[in-house]
Amino acid sequence: MRSFDGYTHGINLGGWLSQCDHDPEHYATFITEDDFRNIRNYGLDHVRIPVDYEVISDGSGNLKEEGFKIIDRAYVWCRKYDLNMIFDLHKTYGFSFDFGENETGFFDSEEYQEMFYKLWEALSSRYGRCHEHMAFELLNEVTDKEYCDTWNSIIRKCISRIRVNAPETYIITGGYYNNSIDAIPDLEKPADDRVVFTFHCYEPLIFTHQGAYWAPGMDASFRIPLDATYGQMAKASKEYLSQVTVGFDGFDEDGRLSVEYFDKYFSEAVSVAERLNVPLYCGEYGVINLADPEETLRWYGIISEAFDKYRIGRSAWNYKEKDFGLMDDHMSAVREEVMKKL
Repeated sequence: MRSFDGYTHGINLGGWLSQCDHDPEHYATFITEDDFRNIRNYGLDHVRIPVDYEVISDGSGNLKEEGFKIIDRAYVWCRKYDLNMIFDLHKTYGFSFDFGENETGFFDSEEYQEMFYKLWEALSSRYGRCHEHMAFELLNEVTDKEYCDTWNSIIRKCISRIRVNAPETYIITGGYYNNSIDAIPDLEKPADDRVVFTFHCYEPLIFTHQGAYWAPGMDASFRIPLDATYGQMAKASKEYLSQVTVGFDGFDEDGRLSVEYFDKYFSEAVSVAERLNVPLYCGEYGVINLADPEETLRWYGIISEAFDKYRIGRSAWNYKEKDFGLMDDHMSAVREEVMKKL
């Protein structure tokens, strides 16, 4: 399996140009040049920048030059501090992984899909020349499995239109269940060798999302230690989680989290990637700020060992805030060690 060179150790800048108040003051102050310098000083090699379509386009498909200038500036800072950059379209016309955004209809609307293609044509026209240091991620976290065939068709069409302007740019694609690793086998074989398969990993979900107010079925007061047995985690998952999760089938109920858990979790995706000779990339992984920081550090160590074993590039969620911020105060005692594990 090929590695995704230049995108091995990264971090997300979530909350800057996505899942945010879309106003110029926020864009100018939430993330600054100092943050890019800081990220590089931690030894990371790239940033993943989630971007909602509102930053660079209005609701009718008209482009916003002031938004593109923000992306331009981010790219300049990346180059100044020897960082690569992933432009991740976090929300498009008619679709968001966050149902609270009230974006619907994308997978049934040729009009919305055409707006999506044209947006990527504009992005590729502007940034195709940056292919050595910028990659494109088509869309964040497709939700329902029923969209699978339609999404594969959209991927195919979108890549063909991007390639007119950006023949050498890496393009990152993921699948249903919010970029679940289970969706990797259902992605179509890439049309060329500059395509990367992505997934997100917040497993075991019962640990990384303990107390998460947005998780269906979760009790906000619930906590669980990393040393809980697989049996205890399985029981809690049934009680507090109603969304798709990997689970603990095939593991000794008295066992505890180790790299073998992620060996099994990654195995089928790794097999697909090896067969197709496609790099694998984990675009998001992390632990909620309600977990014990020392246990968060240990979790990063375990999953990073597995990432390294299979040469999977990755980008931690999240640099600051969004309930996972590694720069937030609660991580101060272990931050230096965590950043070494990314």
